[in-house]
Amino acid sequence: MTRHIPLHGIIAYPITPFSSNGTVDLPQYRRLLERLLAAGIHAIAPLGSAGVFPYLSDQERESIVAATMDCVAGQVPVMIGVSALTTERTQHHARFAEERGASAVMIIPMSYWKLTEAEIFTHFNTVAETVSLPIMAYNNPATGGLDMAPEFLAKLLQIPNITMVKESAGDVSRFHRLAEITPPDFAFYNGSNPLALDAFMAGAAGWCTAAANLIPQLNLNLYAAIKKGDFEKAFALFQKQLPLLQFVVQGGLPRTIAAGLRILGFDIGPLRAPLAELSETDQARLRDILRSIL
Repeated sequence: MTRHIPLHGIIAYPITPFSSNGTVDLPQYRRLLERLLAAGIHAIAPLGSAGVFPYLSDQERESIVAATMDCVAGQVPVMIGVSALTTERTQHHARFAEERGASAVMIIPMSYWKLTEAEIFTHFNTVAETVSLPIMAYNNPATGGLDMAPEFLAKLLQIPNITMVKESAGDVSRFHRLAEITPPDFAFYNGSNPLALDAFMAGAAGWCTAAANLIPQLNLNLYAAIKKGDFEKAFALFQKQLPLLQFVVQGGLPRTIAAGLRILGFDIGPLRAPLAELSETDQARLRDILRSIL
């Protein structure tokens, strides 16, 4: 059976904007999506780390999904983040995404208690049985608190509709290992911004990035150079954006993306507590970085 892999290229993770009274600002969110679509982004992935999905209620998450599907309207694939602490809530969000017409869903296992590999496998399998959508298994030990080794991620391929892995551990050797032990009808994606070039060179099908909120054209140009085999140009383009990619990871996605958008004239409102704004010193650093590359 050939697996359906709906995503490639630059997959943008939009930030979730908030109004001054702390509610989700859907009109501003739609404007952010329109900006990404106008830039030519290959896919949209709401409710990832930049979308602060753990800090949103179920109703807020569903409003983001509905707004995304309405605004994108089939122009590019949409992958919805459906992760939750419990399997039941993850199933709920996956079903809602499928009902609203999403192209795929992304799941990162989350826990207060450290889960065993058997528990993680059962979690993915149970959710996969709920929907027919392609599923991206997301490994990010820094945020989810769990680290899935390449060998375990390959084991998840026993589940038919798991067709994609987003690897964000920050270790380039994992991309090479995934390429070695997974079949050709499986795709892996970079989720560690500073490793974008290395991941593409190792065979990544795409780059899942919140940096597209700030520098979509640079991200797209890098991917285009890779596809053309112009590795000298790709290296130069990557080096140009690397200071920003490193800063975004060090400063935290919601803080840095929100501050960067404000610098670029796109105010997405306050962050949801307990998240706080970047310090004035870091904002000045970010302004200098953006000025140097744009």
